[in-house]
Amino acid sequence: MIASNIIAHLSQDPKLAQVIQSTDYYEWSAGGSVYTDLIGSIISQQISVRAAATIQARFLGLFEQGYPEAKQVLALSEVQLREVGLSRQKAAYIRHIAEFFQRENLILYDWSEHADEDIIRQLTQIKGVGRWTVEMILMFTLNRPDVFPIDDLGIRNAMIRLYDLPESGKALRERLLQIAEPWRPWRTHACRYLWQWKDLPLKA
Repeated sequence: MIASNIIAHLSQDPKLAQVIQSTDYYEWSAGGSVYTDLIGSIISQQISVRAAATIQARFLGLFEQGYPEAKQVLALSEVQLREVGLSRQKAAYIRHIAEFFQRENLILYDWSEHADEDIIRQLTQIKGVGRWTVEMILMFTLNRPDVFPIDDLGIRNAMIRLYDLPESGKALRERLLQIAEPWRPWRTHACRYLWQWKDLPLKA
């Protein structure tokens, strides 16, 4: 259950208040690890949820106890990674993640004392890992409360619909940032409402 003080804060935005009143809040349990969830995000890119689950199961099946230790990932050949259904590019990106986390000794790293932007700067050094991917890690793995993934298509489309925005390009980006600014320090929760609301049918 989302805390009442968060609802009260976000409801100061009249449009967002309408969303909150009409939408069930999706509860989730943060967890997992940054390392394994980054690998999972690469596997799931641009394919269906079902296909991603199948490939991930095959990938994890390559390892004892189903855990992709970095050194074991790096010991696999491209052929072995391709055989579980990974594209050549995704196989390379997963190897980049394993190599980075092993080199920087980050597998069991405590991220709690690092600011969101610091984590974004660090992890986007990995080839194949972009800002949006790290923002999802911040929201779903690290449970950070104030992330606004402005490049997420679902969030953009939801805000365009909700606020009836005519802007495009740079002007749209600036407008989205302006609208979301008062949601601080709970922008993650606002986005979760928007993700749920965007799939609701329009009322006549």
